[in-house]
Amino acid sequence: MVQKVAVIGAGMSGLTSIKSCLEEGLEPTCFESGPDIGGLWRFKEPEPGRANIYESVVLNSSKERMAFSDFRDGRQESEVFDAVMVCTGLFTTPNLPLKDFPGTHPVIDCKGEPRYLWSLGSLALTFCGRMHWLPRNRFDGIESFTGEYFHSRDYRNAEGMRGKRVVVIGIGSSGKTLEKEEILLHGDLQVYLCSRSGAWVVSRVGARGFPADMMYSSRVDQMLKSLFPSHSSRIMENKLNQVFDHELYGLKPRHRYQCHKNTVVSDALPARIISGRIRLKENIKEFRGSTLVFADGSAVDQVDVVVFATGYKYSFPFLPPNLREKSGFHLCLYKHVFPPSLSKPTLAMVGLILGQGGQPPLAEMHARWATRVFKGLAKLPTEEMMLDKIATETGTMNQRYKNNSKDHLASQIGVKPNMALLLLKDPRLAFQVLFGPFTSYQYRLSGPGRWAGARQAIFSQWDRVVRPFNKKVDPKSITQRSELLSLVFGIYCLVSTPKIKKSMN
Repeated sequence: MVQKVAVIGAGMSGLTSIKSCLEEGLEPTCFESGPDIGGLWRFKEPEPGRANIYESVVLNSSKERMAFSDFRDGRQESEVFDAVMVCTGLFTTPNLPLKDFPGTHPVIDCKGEPRYLWSLGSLALTFCGRMHWLPRNRFDGIESFTGEYFHSRDYRNAEGMRGKRVVVIGIGSSGKTLEKEEILLHGDLQVYLCSRSGAWVVSRVGARGFPADMMYSSRVDQMLKSLFPSHSSRIMENKLNQVFDHELYGLKPRHRYQCHKNTVVSDALPARIISGRIRLKENIKEFRGSTLVFADGSAVDQVDVVVFATGYKYSFPFLPPNLREKSGFHLCLYKHVFPPSLSKPTLAMVGLILGQGGQPPLAEMHARWATRVFKGLAKLPTEEMMLDKIATETGTMNQRYKNNSKDHLASQIGVKPNMALLLLKDPRLAFQVLFGPFTSYQYRLSGPGRWAGARQAIFSQWDRVVRPFNKKVDPKSITQRSELLSLVFGIYCLVSTPKIKKSMN
């Protein structure tokens, strides 16, 4: 049985991995190449080979959807955090007990020995983080460009750009966020936004001004979306096009909304486009001095600054080559965590994939599951079964580009809510779990790591949402509204599906 674990990375995923190790009685040792904890979300000056955030970054997810399963953030500043709040709130809490942080420990190489006892001196290794490495910014003729260009990871603020003509290449980062929203929304800039595939643009603000990810994220909502993906896509696309016509604005993507392939979160982008501050262009073809030529043959002259918001490449230089194999969009990993080729499950990749909702709860679920596997309390399927599952999920990812595996992992850990038992023992709680926001507190109601405060955290989550407004609201009324919307949507899908199938025959 594993006793010691090496945790590579002291960011969001690394810290929750440390906490999960301690909860399971394991001894973690953290290796971090930077001077401090926090990883990507620790605001710092640009460093070679490391991703960064800019000064005014605001998260796409609300604080309740970002919260770890046994930590409620009680601050009243706002409902959606900026980077400073993330660092001070998620990383400096007794629920993430760091005894000390003596210095930096860069990891150069990890070689698996015959028994897969890693050369770091520990019996298991957890790599924590995502693909924030080696940005892609190669375009024909870029060496002839006479202006300034840089990758979005090196952007800090808009100072020094006023009155300049700026081209932003790429509309999203990993298909989830408008990477350079501050540049795009700065009033003194003329910005050209280049998009190869377009994107569905959603707002952080939902019905009645509540956080959108809290209003449309219940278990019933997720179930209906899984059962009727085409219908749910059509409904959401119509709703987004009521805000602004994506085809008219030049942003309509080739994929459906349900794919979640390139969903951009921005509250002000449409206003900037209609005012002419932002002009949409097709994908760039080449550079010609200070002129940029686009795929449709048009060009923009006298460009001063080019910002590449083009994402990142995979890079895991410390892993053996046989563990770097890719399957579709991602590494060849079972449930995006474990390599199936190891004879013993002593390597886990935590927080490597984006999921629906905030990243911390998904990383936490990965960590809780990995530590249970390390201890032998949870078992993995055979290598053949894992490879088959990876192949199946890769096909689904190619079509939908989404992942909603928290419930599956919760089942493996033994913390998935038992709805039948909840309905019998606690109907009020069952109602909130089914129709209320799908927050991570649900995974602390029972099973290993049960938290006595989980029930109250679920009932009080709407109180924390409205606290910044100094108002009180009845959470039951909001949940009932969500229930009504889900019911109407479900009835629509059930009634219309036979008609659609009949018309297709």
